[in-house]
Amino acid sequence: MINSILRPFIIGIFVLACLGNTSNSSGAETVVEAAEPEKGEHNGRLLLDGNFVLELAIFETGVPPEFRVWVTDGEKPVKPEAVSLVVKLTRLGDVVDTINFKPQADFLRGDMEIYEPHSFVVTIEAEYQRKKHQWQYDNFEGRTLIEPAVAEAMDIQTGIAGEATLVESIEAFGRLVPNASSERKISARFEGEIADMSVRLGQTVKAGDELVTINSNESLKSYKINSPINGVVTSKAANAGEQSGSRTLLSIMDTTRLTAELSVFPVDRQRVALGAEVSMRVNGQQEKLTGRISAIDAQLSANQATTVRVEIDNSANQFSAGQFISGDIEVARYVVPLAVKRVGLQSFRDFTVVFAKIGHEYEVRMLDLGREAGEWVEVLGGLAPGTEYVTENSYVIKADIEKSGASHDH
Repeated sequence: MINSILRPFIIGIFVLACLGNTSNSSGAETVVEAAEPEKGEHNGRLLLDGNFVLELAIFETGVPPEFRVWVTDGEKPVKPEAVSLVVKLTRLGDVVDTINFKPQADFLRGDMEIYEPHSFVVTIEAEYQRKKHQWQYDNFEGRTLIEPAVAEAMDIQTGIAGEATLVESIEAFGRLVPNASSERKISARFEGEIADMSVRLGQTVKAGDELVTINSNESLKSYKINSPINGVVTSKAANAGEQSGSRTLLSIMDTTRLTAELSVFPVDRQRVALGAEVSMRVNGQQEKLTGRISAIDAQLSANQATTVRVEIDNSANQFSAGQFISGDIEVARYVVPLAVKRVGLQSFRDFTVVFAKIGHEYEVRMLDLGREAGEWVEVLGGLAPGTEYVTENSYVIKADIEKSGASHDH
């Protein structure tokens, strides 16, 4: 949890995610373009070197994003086959994508997909009529720089994307009940008058402790009933001076073992199996319990749920029969080659993303997601294994990027 005193640090974070200056050169000459790029008739960026002009656009209508280029010289269209063109995209981490172009109709078409994020330094090299032209500009989006001290103050934590074990579970609710084999009902072997009831309701007893003294109606002799187990007196139905009859006089329960009875509804029943691991939480208790399903009822309860039972070790006597309990029942477990923690996910444009960390810079990675289970989400694409990414407090990175105003510029 981030201390509220530290929140003002966000305001002071240095922002790198902005469009840089655009420059062009022919030979040794360098010209600085306007901060806001001029657009052409195809909504692409215009790159000028005297009368020689390239319009560079990302085209993605009906195809994966790709570069297309239109060329003019002295405001007259240039045949695409007359121009030699190479574009290099230098991404965060010094990854360089080299794109070559071939003529198609009235434009030059790039030979590779411009994959997300569209965040890179763009270097263009063109040759026309034996004259070389070169431009370079920054096209950053979803990127920011945060100094280590600020990241530490904001408690920004990272992890490494890689293999993970996903555990699917279903939630169930119920209560704790006495273990079926831990309760003893005490009655008189020979009927007679109860001369003494030595225990009270709720009293803890040990095996061998005296419970009841009976004056036998048949032999007129007294005999004692002793506790057969360690436990607690949970019910008491008789007092001294009464006839014992054949009834239950009292009950003793061994409280060191309890049973969690959890209700599983029909939609989930087929996924639950004997021996499945269950993580449980008792209302009012912070400690988590773990166990395995030991029994599944064959008959449905009145609410159409199936009752499953989990044995609970209560040797410390921290739990009581009757307490409400909830549990997560494991129904599937599998290993995936690449996953990220769910807590690190954020939205960016129309994508679900994590923020990759390279050096002191952070940048979006658009994800193609698969199965989700527990704290993990499977990644099918958009992130390289071994990438360091933000797990805790990723919203700080998102807020800083949004503050920078870096746009998705085509």
